[in-house]
Amino acid sequence: MKIPGEICLIRPINALVAGLAAILAYFIASGTLLPGTIILLAIVFLITAGGNTINDFFDVEIDHINRPDRPIPSGEVSKYHAGILALVLFACGILLSAFTNSLCFIIAVFNALLLVLYAARLKRKLFIGNMAVSYLTASIFLFGGAFYGIDGFEKISAIALMTFFAILSRELLKTAEDVEGDRAAGALTVPVVYGIRPTVFLALAFALCAVAVSFYPFRWWGSLYLWGILIVDAIILLAATRTLGCLHPACVREKRASQLLKIGMFSSLIVFTLSSALL
Repeated sequence: MKIPGEICLIRPINALVAGLAAILAYFIASGTLLPGTIILLAIVFLITAGGNTINDFFDVEIDHINRPDRPIPSGEVSKYHAGILALVLFACGILLSAFTNSLCFIIAVFNALLLVLYAARLKRKLFIGNMAVSYLTASIFLFGGAFYGIDGFEKISAIALMTFFAILSRELLKTAEDVEGDRAAGALTVPVVYGIRPTVFLALAFALCAVAVSFYPFRWWGSLYLWGILIVDAIILLAATRTLGCLHPACVREKRASQLLKIGMFSSLIVFTLSSALL
């Protein structure tokens, strides 16, 4: 059975995972779960789905060449229809966020605007696009923590900051892997402009920032948390250092550093969740 074009546009699995991450962030911040946290899933799902849709709206010319099977270039969904769908999704997500608290509402509105700006302009800007992606991912945790109040926001902020730096490191490594295609397409990424070697060193610098921030929750979770997060930090540092000798994209791809960083980030969620539940 063919999946409707509108469903393909919103990428429901991607949006659902983002929504579940917000609930997980609330649990990490509070140590408990309430039925009312389902609103977090709904808000993040809607705004993420809106972001996915508006991304395809602005990428239609590129997708005509690279992904002609996507719903808009294939003609299954009109560009006008996609724009209206994105607007409705954003509006519903922001409307729901009005039933949370002021901090959550501000984050929801800001993220919706940033998703539009990213799709329209920022994704093509040198390094700024990478930072926007990193913030948007990390802000899911800020949103979940903010639902618990200012204390939850403060507690989750270190985890969000660690996520921001780790994602930024991974984004840079991914652009280093894709430099040939980006150069051919005229994309101004960090490795295209400055080269592979500076890029992998910059990725290492942000990985070190992620590791440094990871020690902050030791204040309330203690030594057992420290042992767990040291394993995560070792994975992150291994991923970021294994590309230091690379001078070509093929070398970066062979090292599979971005995949290893993803494993490290997933492992950190396990450590944070267990620490919140048990410590």
